[in-house]
Amino acid sequence: MRKLLLFILSISSILAFLLFLYLLTQQDITLLIQRNPSNENSTSQNKENNRIKIIATGDVGLSRSVNYQIQKNSNPNWPFLYTKDILISADITLINLESPLIKNCPVTVEGFKFCGEAKNAEGLVYAGIDVANLANNHIGNYGLEGIEETKKILTSYGILYTGVEQPTYIERNGIKIAFLGFNEVGSSPKGIAPADPSIITKLVSEADKNADLVVASFHWGIEYTNQSNAQQIYLARLAVENGADLIIGNHPHWEQSEEYYRDVYIKYSHGNFVFDQMWSEETKRGVIGVYSFEKNTDSKKVRMIEKEMIPVYIENYGQPTVINNN
Repeated sequence: MRKLLLFILSISSILAFLLFLYLLTQQDITLLIQRNPSNENSTSQNKENNRIKIIATGDVGLSRSVNYQIQKNSNPNWPFLYTKDILISADITLINLESPLIKNCPVTVEGFKFCGEAKNAEGLVYAGIDVANLANNHIGNYGLEGIEETKKILTSYGILYTGVEQPTYIERNGIKIAFLGFNEVGSSPKGIAPADPSIITKLVSEADKNADLVVASFHWGIEYTNQSNAQQIYLARLAVENGADLIIGNHPHWEQSEEYYRDVYIKYSHGNFVFDQMWSEETKRGVIGVYSFEKNTDSKKVRMIEKEMIPVYIENYGQPTVINNN
């Protein structure tokens, strides 16, 4: 009986010791994970650097033949399959959404009354789109109801919108950015900001007081031309004079010229990005603008430190791919 008792005590001691070793090992693993820098969120490292990368594309029309192709393929990601990796690489990605998104959008491949199916917004999420500019000449094709439905759909998918009559603010990596949008083509529906000089002055000045970086999008110019006109130049420079730090232009469906004014970069048109204009080489081309900024930790001023234009070529009525001009 005594031997049996000693045997039980010995087994209990061994088990207790093994349990102790197991718990100690688990604690060491936990501490190792906590101390391993590779487990830290890369965003926190970017915050320390006070840098931000903004991507802006050409015109995005999830309508007409693009909408048809999305429904045909049963895939709202279809337009972005070959450009997603670039678009999601930015801290913020901005598009000019040149079509309202509504439920039961009529499927067609012709006409100039644009709309895209509501679920097409899933593709925007897939592509990492953060902000959609609504200030353009097609956003009102389904009336004020279509505009309001578009806003609600974007919001439900976590996408912000600009081009309305107030700045849209986002903060990333310690930098507060204001996004604005203005439409100069035709009349702007109620609630969409027109490219009126007094409104530009008011909204850009307001944004400049409340943000570190002001990005102003313009829907302007003459279609199918590669040079900016006098009105575009006037409006761009007016925005810069009132505090804009980057000018993003669209609408001509061709890539247009660029310039610096008071050290601020102006791109008058990025051309097409997701569009169905397959009838000319110029309308099948565009650029993705990649704009990097840095905030000085002492002066708190933000400046552009790098820009890159990535050329794209559209195939299949609305599917851009990156091309190499070399």
